[in-house]
Amino acid sequence: MRAVVFEEFGVLPRVREVDDPVPGPDGVVVAVEATGLCRSDWHAWQGHDTHVVLPHVAGHELAGRVVAVGAGVRRWRAGDRVTVPFVCACGSCPQCASGNQQVCDRQFQPGATHWGSFADLVALDHADVNLVALPDSLDSVTAAALGCRFGTAYRAVLRQGAVRAGQWVAVHGCGGAGMSAIMLAVAAGARVVAIDLAPDALALAEKLGAAAVIDAAGTADVAAAVRALTGGGAHLSLDCVGHPAVCASSVASLRKRGRHVQVGLMPPAQGVPPIPMHLVIANELQLLGTHGLQAHEYPALLRLVEESEMDLGRLVGARIGLTDVPAALARMNDPVPARAGVTVIEL
Repeated sequence: MRAVVFEEFGVLPRVREVDDPVPGPDGVVVAVEATGLCRSDWHAWQGHDTHVVLPHVAGHELAGRVVAVGAGVRRWRAGDRVTVPFVCACGSCPQCASGNQQVCDRQFQPGATHWGSFADLVALDHADVNLVALPDSLDSVTAAALGCRFGTAYRAVLRQGAVRAGQWVAVHGCGGAGMSAIMLAVAAGARVVAIDLAPDALALAEKLGAAAVIDAAGTADVAAAVRALTGGGAHLSLDCVGHPAVCASSVASLRKRGRHVQVGLMPPAQGVPPIPMHLVIANELQLLGTHGLQAHEYPALLRLVEESEMDLGRLVGARIGLTDVPAALARMNDPVPARAGVTVIEL
């Protein structure tokens, strides 16, 4: 099969032929029809993810069809259209038993701990625990946004963030996760302030329902601007970038008893965020993390999308082919993307 192979960190990968994968006893092989290009893939390429061992194939936001099934798989058969969370679970550890597969003690992540979906085929273990059936109404390109960014935003906004109608939500960073968070917060009846450096991203945020936008490049104190716009601060603020300064600004954006949720990855090499702990104490703020979404939550996510008539296709920006992935990864070295929306690779 064809795959985009990382052979050295930070060095442009290449598309080459590699051996086809085979399913494990409890796993499947999926023919990839579409897969998202995520900031996490860039982190893997740069060597920021300690789980990645070279040579490596990234990619974790996938949609496709099952083509081979292990002998122990009971719920799936060849031809089924599926996706998976970016955090896949073992199904038997204490975290899985409590329903918290997103922090499974023996988790595996396609594109990080294992080879991923920047390839014609991808092998996925523990299929009965992790695979999610895709409805016919959801095309593969749109479904490719669910596995990481939209699913992560769903948990960040509705579960960890516990947003309620009428509340103010500040979304710092309008990439794929940030745009997903905007759509979900608006669907929940919240009012959103979107913050980004890129004019195109801010324009798309407004189209998706943001009540206000802040140009971070031209604003000296983003947190103060959020507090002014929201009449005292956001009830919920999300760092969807993963940067120490953005994290600190998100916390400082909150009103009393507000909630900060860290969505964007923050590699140790970037440094420790200067969290304003005096505000955390004085205002009784909550600081929360979020780590993907359990497979058993996907039916509720899909119901919300259908019932709210949310158009996930609006999240999709560029559509590229597998051979375009190396150049697309290189463009992610620029902190301001050339185009708003999620880049999806079609196979």
